[in-house]
Amino acid sequence: MTKILFICYGNICRSPMAEFVMKDMVQNEGLEDEIYIESAATSTEELGNPVYPPARAIMAEHGISCKGKVARQMTRSDYDEFDYLIGMDHANIRNMTRICGGDPEGKIHLLLSYVGRDDDVADPWYTRNFQATWDDVNEGCEALLEEIRK
Repeated sequence: MTKILFICYGNICRSPMAEFVMKDMVQNEGLEDEIYIESAATSTEELGNPVYPPARAIMAEHGISCKGKVARQMTRSDYDEFDYLIGMDHANIRNMTRICGGDPEGKIHLLLSYVGRDDDVADPWYTRNFQATWDDVNEGCEALLEEIRK
């Protein structure tokens, strides 16, 4: 089984959006027995909090529920448990690498790198543009799923 962990700063906007968008894609492809997906934070600021309401709303507009998801922090042991550790921005990548004590197996990647972009996923916490985040997450998740299927 392939295991994916999506990571952002607080685990209330971008990484849970990626988690549940990817879960929806995987379910639509009938691959839920082959691909396991979670999300986490690099910080402790939002631990235990649910997905941010505007992020929940945009997912609901697309028929995707994230009911029951609460923020959790990434741990060093996640490096051993997951095959892909996918950060939403460059600061996440730095923090993930620090938490994991490096990246000797090359598991840590920027989500948009799968579409050939060295860009951060738009952070709606600051931009308030949840549509831009939705677009980035969808594009990145589609490309990541295609990579995994190879």
